[in-house]
Amino acid sequence: MNLELQDKVIIVTGGAKGIGKGIVMTLAQEGAIPVIVGRKSVDNDKVKAEVEAGGGKALAVQAELANPEDCKRAVEETLAAFGRIDGLVNNAGLNDGVSLEKGTYEGFVQSLHNSLIHYFLMAHHALPALKESKGSILNISSKTAETGQGGTSGYAAANGGRNALTREWAVELLPSEIRVNAIIVAESMTPQYESWIQTLDKPAETLKKITDRIPLQNRMTTVEEIANMAVFLLSNRSSHTTGQLIHVDGGYVHLDRALIKE
Repeated sequence: MNLELQDKVIIVTGGAKGIGKGIVMTLAQEGAIPVIVGRKSVDNDKVKAEVEAGGGKALAVQAELANPEDCKRAVEETLAAFGRIDGLVNNAGLNDGVSLEKGTYEGFVQSLHNSLIHYFLMAHHALPALKESKGSILNISSKTAETGQGGTSGYAAANGGRNALTREWAVELLPSEIRVNAIIVAESMTPQYESWIQTLDKPAETLKKITDRIPLQNRMTTVEEIANMAVFLLSNRSSHTTGQLIHVDGGYVHLDRALIKE
């Protein structure tokens, strides 16, 4: 299927690793021009080089998105390079373990800056260009907003905010014909997830317990599976889909646990 994304300019925050990189590479395969926004230039440039090695085109923008001015600058650099923005993927975030019992005010607020506030700022600054292109916004969110996880109040609150903003923006932007959707991720083996699992006493055993509880095929969702859905939602092939929270999770959140074999 031709997703009609040729030469469309799509900003992807956290685009140098994990799910963000998967989305960048899939966009490039479809002929789009991904803008890789991340805090480390070396990582951004590496992914840009991969895109170019495959015959694609990309832009790398170094930005610390917890800094509001960097959000504005990332959008400005994109417009300076291409003069347009056709889509925004808000993806960057950090499951930072700010808990209710041991967390602090400062830690909680920083968690919101790390994982939620820049979602608003990136969309706010990109909005005039998205209105011109009648583009699309995609928020990447997490099951933690719906299931809880324990010990991560900041990240769970941020994801609840991501889900709420998806619905709110979908309503507000109806007159501009800008579609806004979210993908809810459960268990996917990203570099961040790998780092977390290795901090546990028995990482292999714990990982097996997790995958055994994923109803469809008892395995992690791949980055590519998330990226495929992301790129579809960004394209006009999903032209009447907006305000949706789409779970790409192998049935983890909603299917009856009684289906899982012990």
